[in-house]
Amino acid sequence: MIRIPTRVLVALGMLGLPAVSIADDLITRTTNNYGTPGGLIDMPTAETAPDGELTTNVTYFDGFFRTTLSFQITDRLSGSFRYAGTEDITPQFSTYYDRSFDLRFRLFNETDFTPAVSVGLQDFVGTGLLSGEYIVATKSIGDRLRVTGGLGFGRFGSYASDGSVGTRTPFSFNQGGTGGQFNVDDWFQGDYAFFGGASYQATDKLLLSAEYSSDNYDTAQAAGILKRSIPWNFAATYQISPNTSLRAFALHGEEFGASLTFNLNPKNPAVKGGTELAPLPVAVRGPRSAEDLGWTTQPGREQAITASLDRSLQQSDLDLEGMTLSGRSAHVRIRNDKYDATSQALGRTLRSMSRELPPSVEMLHVTLIENGIPASTMSFSRTDLERLEHRPAREALAAARFTDTLRFGDYPDPFPTTYPRFEWSIGPYLRTSLFDPGNPLRADIGIRAKAKYHLGSGWIVSGSVGQKVIGNLDGAVRPNNSQLPQVRSDVDRYNRTDEPFIENLTVAKYGRLWPDFYSRVTAGYLERMYAGISGEVLWKPVDSRLALGAEINYTHPRDFDQQFGLRSRVTPGGTIPEFNGHVSAYYDFGNGFHGQVDAGRYLAGDWGGTIALDREFANGWKIGAFATFTDVSASQFGEGSFDKGIRFTVPLSWLVGTPTKQKASGVLRPLTRDGGQRLEVDGRLYETIRESHRPEVAKSWGKYWR
Repeated sequence: MIRIPTRVLVALGMLGLPAVSIADDLITRTTNNYGTPGGLIDMPTAETAPDGELTTNVTYFDGFFRTTLSFQITDRLSGSFRYAGTEDITPQFSTYYDRSFDLRFRLFNETDFTPAVSVGLQDFVGTGLLSGEYIVATKSIGDRLRVTGGLGFGRFGSYASDGSVGTRTPFSFNQGGTGGQFNVDDWFQGDYAFFGGASYQATDKLLLSAEYSSDNYDTAQAAGILKRSIPWNFAATYQISPNTSLRAFALHGEEFGASLTFNLNPKNPAVKGGTELAPLPVAVRGPRSAEDLGWTTQPGREQAITASLDRSLQQSDLDLEGMTLSGRSAHVRIRNDKYDATSQALGRTLRSMSRELPPSVEMLHVTLIENGIPASTMSFSRTDLERLEHRPAREALAAARFTDTLRFGDYPDPFPTTYPRFEWSIGPYLRTSLFDPGNPLRADIGIRAKAKYHLGSGWIVSGSVGQKVIGNLDGAVRPNNSQLPQVRSDVDRYNRTDEPFIENLTVAKYGRLWPDFYSRVTAGYLERMYAGISGEVLWKPVDSRLALGAEINYTHPRDFDQQFGLRSRVTPGGTIPEFNGHVSAYYDFGNGFHGQVDAGRYLAGDWGGTIALDREFANGWKIGAFATFTDVSASQFGEGSFDKGIRFTVPLSWLVGTPTKQKASGVLRPLTRDGGQRLEVDGRLYETIRESHRPEVAKSWGKYWR
């Protein structure tokens, strides 16, 4: 039986007091010292960040530092990834680095008479150094005061325990495990204790907090690096700017520290609105002008119309690759290298067509070309275009018809001038290694040159070369005792070169097999670590949220200098197999969530599957997590137990306010091992094609008239 002690009865009683008003449904942009949303210091609350909010918290006090990335996945669910370092906590390391993941879910929202209630797991897949579970309730009293009370296990049940449930595995630096496993058997087990606290918004910028902490810091006290005189913590948080806050705090009557929190919400672009030029207005035809077909008999008129439309589209940075024209319909072949919102490219194309085509042309067809192949065809009647220009965008979406181009029938051939085509760019690159077990931040900065040569429809020769200028990635040297073929764990050897290197150099052929089917074959130096041949087939109906794909690869490891040589497949952990590949399923769940499942053979020869879930925003932001489980045991895999991580994509247009298809993508892994590793191939079919299909276009349809 759980007995509530007297010391928390007052706090819990306050939770039941009627509130004068509900303060933004307990929304906060403040984080605690563990980097999770809340206005207390070490203890959790039932507050949540704004939906979609991404926060970075850095906390330091007397030899303890933590860097935490938190994401408000939904309005109720948040997740966190933490990288923590503690000095002198164990004789084995001068600084012990630890990586951990958290989840928190709000069970009940606050009402006028009841508090919000959340349940949370801290360090639920890690070494267990920071692990703890809790049920917590928070109530607002007026607009400025919030009171919290909760029941904690693990770390949160380590001081003044009020009882115990089952047994819990104690943390030990010498337990011999590999870490990174789900410690399900320990959740809500062992000693439990009550905690509580309050936060008060003294001014618009100053938040004052006090808490009764049930975290005894057992491991730190046992190591003699921390003293705990009282269970009370106090803090003052100052909002420096709308997205930055600074906190000073006092812990246990002994320690003082500070934390800094940065907030970012993908829903709120860095540049409000857009800086692109306004589109041309739709040209409305005069009465009965649509009946005039005389232009069809005029010599050279079609060529003149084509040239005029080409010039108009170039003003919007769109490329006309082909066109067919008849008395009643026009079909254009468009390449969009500028607009990250495909709907904006479609809208501008239709506007130009309305202005340059003869009045008799009623049906407008636009085929979108991706990597030289038709991805989809959108059809729109000119009458609807004229009628709906000043109507809500959703009405235009209802009038648009998307069709697989091969089902549509004939579509324009490319103009003779379309191919060959050469593109190139040169600029800086940044390559990082974040939260490495030996150093929280390593990076290289250099110069990269890229080029693409489009030989013909679907044929692309591409390459990327670079030269490191400055950096310390070559210092990330760790003993490699992998029991698997070393397919990724020797990446540090690739980072040591100071010579020019070839990132990739390939020839690729994209094609259309049948309606709804797409194909790709890529050969050459596929990525910085592997050369070979990659083949892929994708089934993706133009109006479907579901896609299925299959990929098979023949690979050979490249020399560590990343030039033209190859190296032996034989490694200390075994021989790297020749073949790997996967079958994949992709599904758009709607409401901004996208899932992917891959199953097959990985680079090291292990068999298994990867599950990934992403939150995708209409402006192109993507934040997600993945986990891979294969037939490799945790002990074979090594530290981390299985491959997992967080991935993100940031569209450059969000930062600069100008349409561009350039994006920055990255993956945060606790560490890189050899199990569950896939080949990295540029231009995989699903991401190439999906932007031109109806479900994806509909997400950004608000930009159709932009």
